[in-house]
Amino acid sequence: MYQQRRSYNPRNSFPRPGGRYSTPNKRPIKSFNPSDLVKRVVPQESAPQEVPVSTIQFETLNISLPLKGNIAYKKYTEPTPIQDQAIPHIMEGRDVIGIANTGTGKTAAFLIPLIDKVLKNPYSKVLIVAPTRELATQIQQEFEDFTYRLGIYSVLCIGGTRAYRQQADLRRRYNFVIGTPGRLKDLSNTRDLDLETFDTVVLDEVDHIVDIGFITDITYLISLLPQKRQSLFFSATFDEKVKAVLRAFVTDPITVSVKKQDTTQNIDQDIIRVHDKSRKFEQLHDLLLQKQFEKVLIFGRTKWGVQKLADELVRRGFKADAIHGNKRQPQRQKALDLFKRNVTTILLATDVAARGLDIDNVSHVINYDMPATYEDYIHRIGRTGRANKLGVALTFVD
Repeated sequence: MYQQRRSYNPRNSFPRPGGRYSTPNKRPIKSFNPSDLVKRVVPQESAPQEVPVSTIQFETLNISLPLKGNIAYKKYTEPTPIQDQAIPHIMEGRDVIGIANTGTGKTAAFLIPLIDKVLKNPYSKVLIVAPTRELATQIQQEFEDFTYRLGIYSVLCIGGTRAYRQQADLRRRYNFVIGTPGRLKDLSNTRDLDLETFDTVVLDEVDHIVDIGFITDITYLISLLPQKRQSLFFSATFDEKVKAVLRAFVTDPITVSVKKQDTTQNIDQDIIRVHDKSRKFEQLHDLLLQKQFEKVLIFGRTKWGVQKLADELVRRGFKADAIHGNKRQPQRQKALDLFKRNVTTILLATDVAARGLDIDNVSHVINYDMPATYEDYIHRIGRTGRANKLGVALTFVD
C-alpha cells in the first residue's frame, strides 16, 4: 500500500481489485473501467515448476570459436527458449517466424546465427529493421558485443542523426545494416543503400512497425529486396495487419512461439485517483519520495508535457531526465544510457520508449497520462516486472 503525504488518501485512491484483463486490442483505453487497470500479483504455489529443457548449448553449438568466446564473455550460458528454438533453424537457412515477447532474448536469437553466417561467408549481407531509433541502437550495441575483434562491421541507419555520416559509412566495408524504416527508405531512394545486395533480412517488433504507421515503408523496402533471401520475422502479436506483411515476406517458414504466459503476470497494477487536477503533480511528487520507488519510468502523453514534468522534478532535486521526439537522437540516447546505469533514477517518456527497450530493474512504471489504447498500456507497463522480477505499475485516473 502506497503512503503519500499531504492530500493523498490511499483508502480512496486504491479501489479493491475487481477487474480482469481483456485481450489487448485497439479500443481506446477510456472505454475500460478503472478496475481493468487493477491487478494484484498472486504469489505462486511452491510446487515444482516445469523448466524447459534446452536442445542446444552455446559451448557445443557449431559456430566459430571467437564468436563463442564473445558469447561466454557476455555470460550467456543457457539459451533462452526463443534462442533454443530459433537458432538451429536460422543456421539451416530457413525463414523463421518468431512469436515472442520483448525481454526474451530474441535479439541474440537472430544475431548469433547471422554473425556466424557472415563469418562463414564474408559476402553475405544482413538488413535488420526495427521500429524505433532506441531499439535499433540497442540491437547495434548488442551486435558490437558479439562481434568484438571479429572484423565484422555494421552501419546504424536511424533518423535524428546526420544522414551524411551514414552515407559515408555505407561506402565502407560492412556486412550488417541496422535501421529504422524511414531512414532506410531515404537512403535507398538516394541510392546510398542498395537493398538488392542483401541476402538476409530481419524484421523486429513487426507489430509495432505496423502500429506506428510504417507498413507502407516496409512494403516498399521488401519490394527492393532480392526474391532469394533468408527472412526472419519477430513479433509479440499476430493480428491481420501483421499477417499481411508476413505474406509478402517469408517463404515456407518455420514458426517458433514461446509466448506462453501473460507478460504482466509479475506486475502489480493499481490506480491513483486524481480528485483535484491542480494537485496531480503533488501526488506524483509524494510518490517519488518513497524509498521503494528506486528506478521509475513515467509515461506522459505529449512531448511538451513530458519535458515540463522532467524539468520540474529536476528543480525539486530528483535525478530525472526525459526522452521524446523533440530531442535529438544523441540526447535521447544519452538520457537512456544514464537511466540504464542508474545515474538518473527517473526517466520520463512519451510512447517512443514503450516498445522493445530492455531496461534492467525498473521498479515502477507510472502512467501519469492515460495511454491511447489498452495495447499501449500493456506495452508501457511491460518495462517493469521483467526477467521474473516483480514490478509495479500505477496509473493516474482523473
